[in-house]
Amino acid sequence: MNKEKELIDKLIDLAFAEDIGDGDHTTLSCIPDTEMGKSKLLIKEAGVLAGIEVAKEIFNRFDPTMKVEVFINDGAEVKPGDVAMIVEGKVQSLLQTERLMLNVMQRMSGIATMTRKYAARLEGLHTRVLDTRKTTPGMRILEKMAVKIGGGVNHRIGLFDMILLKDNHVDFAGGIDKAITRAKEYCRSKGKSLKIEIEVRNFDELEQVLRLGGVDRIMFDNFTPEQTKKAVEMVGGKYETESSGGITFDTLRAYAEAGVDFISVGALTHSVKGLDMSFKAC
Repeated sequence: MNKEKELIDKLIDLAFAEDIGDGDHTTLSCIPDTEMGKSKLLIKEAGVLAGIEVAKEIFNRFDPTMKVEVFINDGAEVKPGDVAMIVEGKVQSLLQTERLMLNVMQRMSGIATMTRKYAARLEGLHTRVLDTRKTTPGMRILEKMAVKIGGGVNHRIGLFDMILLKDNHVDFAGGIDKAITRAKEYCRSKGKSLKIEIEVRNFDELEQVLRLGGVDRIMFDNFTPEQTKKAVEMVGGKYETESSGGITFDTLRAYAEAGVDFISVGALTHSVKGLDMSFKAC
């Protein structure tokens, strides 16, 4: 079992535990165990669909006898009236899985829709939009899957798969030089081949990084587009570059035109509206 599936399985189990508890007494009280039926996933708002594969896992994990017929796959653009899938099985199972499936699909589709909008804004440029760790606790793997479905790129998944030296790390370590040197020594001592990224807040810090080297990517934090252009020229292609901090949809293109390789946008995951859809009997 890979790490991604393990996290998704744990999330599904926890979600069912908090929702169903010792039983869905509404359903159990009025729907016979033998009752069979079908429900359709009806799209009610235009956007990008995401979460179909996770939904299939939700149904299978709860009741392996449920049959799922998919008509629209992850990444497709959808419109009101579209039917993304039809699920057949015990009515009790349809009712007990409905809310978790919708919560996941609405959230993931909202993120994919937002990401597609940001990615389209960068059309014609080499810059790619990145997500961040500003995610819903426990749902990060799903939200980052949605970013990829929408056309974005995942930054680090967590604190374990990359070293990102931010302002607090630099300040607590005693400066740029100490932070980078210690990070490199740590990787050597632990036998880890982690990429190292460092955040700089001004041109003085950038010059320190360029003198020392030893990193893979430099993040320009709260630079203006004009400052970003100058910073990219200073780096001269020696390292990957990333812009971060207060960047909105309206300013996204200007930062990309300044030449950075990546732009990280917390809004892709931390303040997204779910895509409207319903799961109704058919």
